[in-house]
Amino acid sequence: MTLLVIAYLGGVLTILSPCILPVLPFVFARAGQPFLKGTVPMLAGMALTFAAVATLAAVGGSWVIHANEYGRYIALALLAVFGVTLVSPTIAARLTQPVVAFGDNLSRSVDGHKSVPTAGSSLVLGVATGLLWAPCAGPILGLVLTGAALQGANVQTTLLLLAYAGGAVTSLAVALLIGGRIFARMKQSLGTSERMRQGVGVAVLAGVASIALGLDTGVLASFSYASTTRVEQALVDKLDITRRDAGTLVASNSMTLAANDARRNVESDLPVEGRIPSLDGAVEWLNSAPLTAEQLRGKVVLVDFWTYSCINCIRTIPYVRAWAEKYKDQGLVVIGVHSPEFAFEKKIDNVKDALKNFDIGYPVAVDNNFKIWRAFDNSYWPAHYFIDAKGQIRYHHFGEGDYERSEEVIQELLAEANGQKTASELIKPDASGAEAAADFGNVRSPETYVGYKQATNFVSGEPVKPDAPQVYTTTPPALNQWALSGNWTVEAEQATLNQPDGGIVFRFSARDLHLVLGPNASGKPVRFKVTVDGKPPGNDHGADIDAAGNGAVTDTRLYQLVRQADGVKERDFEIRFLDPGVEAFVFTFG
Repeated sequence: MTLLVIAYLGGVLTILSPCILPVLPFVFARAGQPFLKGTVPMLAGMALTFAAVATLAAVGGSWVIHANEYGRYIALALLAVFGVTLVSPTIAARLTQPVVAFGDNLSRSVDGHKSVPTAGSSLVLGVATGLLWAPCAGPILGLVLTGAALQGANVQTTLLLLAYAGGAVTSLAVALLIGGRIFARMKQSLGTSERMRQGVGVAVLAGVASIALGLDTGVLASFSYASTTRVEQALVDKLDITRRDAGTLVASNSMTLAANDARRNVESDLPVEGRIPSLDGAVEWLNSAPLTAEQLRGKVVLVDFWTYSCINCIRTIPYVRAWAEKYKDQGLVVIGVHSPEFAFEKKIDNVKDALKNFDIGYPVAVDNNFKIWRAFDNSYWPAHYFIDAKGQIRYHHFGEGDYERSEEVIQELLAEANGQKTASELIKPDASGAEAAADFGNVRSPETYVGYKQATNFVSGEPVKPDAPQVYTTTPPALNQWALSGNWTVEAEQATLNQPDGGIVFRFSARDLHLVLGPNASGKPVRFKVTVDGKPPGNDHGADIDAAGNGAVTDTRLYQLVRQADGVKERDFEIRFLDPGVEAFVFTFG
């Protein structure tokens, strides 16, 4: 409710923006005209157009995150134009000059030839006003649109846009009533409004640059100024609403919880970060019937966002799996939310195979449409959210590591729920293969994508020919450079080998080298051979090949190909495929 009020007030104050002034004479021209034929159609046209333009900006922003490569370019351009118009009133005026001129001609036509305007002419003038109003909007709309870009369109975004449009219409209606007398007073506020508008423009452009550079799931998410949920929470905290409302919510949960509270002698000092959002939206649930937040009340819940080819997720699985088994009888429920990075991870059968391979028996929600991901306002793989028996999020952790603290949180929340502490040593899983912890101190090679959408450091003798067969040749790579050899088709997410005896070379520095591989649509296994520094890997072979370097791609997943046994140093890796049809996605290291 607080954000809706702020959005409405932001819409009201938009009329103070400098680039709104050129259109106000057309607005004031409606003053004194019949209300139903002059004022109402104009306000309706303005509100509808403003909402449409704002919605396109929000949807365009969402495309930046979720659409294909061409959609990203279009959406980035859309948001960039929006940001530039906020920064520069001169550019905004030039871009909207045809609309303003059209409104001017329409206004003169109406006033010069008709004593009473038609509803149609007023509606068109409202449309022109809305087109100009949208790029002049202020900081609150910038927050809403950028939040929609990162989180996706949702009910909250829609309500905020409607509130903002309602505020803008209100100020426009007041302008119609007051007329030209408001002009002089508006000018006094131009300096502050201009600086605020330009600040939002710079923030939007920074967001566009961050997304274009691939930082939208990392740095941008960490410093997100656009999360409407977090803005609302900060405002609520300052108004001291959280503590009052939290007491009301807990008291209304159930008589059972109230009775349990009276018996408790163990309370955790973990802060309340919010409430567990809806778990609706999964396309399928595995290992369990669909679960709801209401069904989980009274249980301590760990929600684990993961995707099965992500090496960082794979290395957390031994801990999550062990926690689920160790604490299930004490009231812990672990829920995996599988949110795919690649298209092949959306296939239900692939996810089922992954659950078997990783021996995962706890419930998994297949979140192919990222609905649960957005409900949690999540931005990371892996991400862990710890929820108490009252349905409150009490702790979160992003990425690998800090397992001791995570297990201590589980113990604290279970002790709080059960009313007593249970002494227990922390787990130390015996992980092997790709599940084993990384040697982070010696990792000098970054995650490297093969598909042209995110590829870097590609050094074959020929430039990439997108989505078309091409013969590539290798050149000796420097550290963290890679190249293709043979006949490949490089697509947005992966490269597919069209003929046998093609390969990939990569000069890396890390203990472990992994490569996400899969057979093409035919599903036929693809044999391959790995060499390190031109020789069979021997003791440096990974879990998915033998000492001679032989292996086979049988399903689409992460393959561990190298694990250096005697210290880490720069090595030349090469994999040659004896059969056609392999798809290569991404290198990761550990």
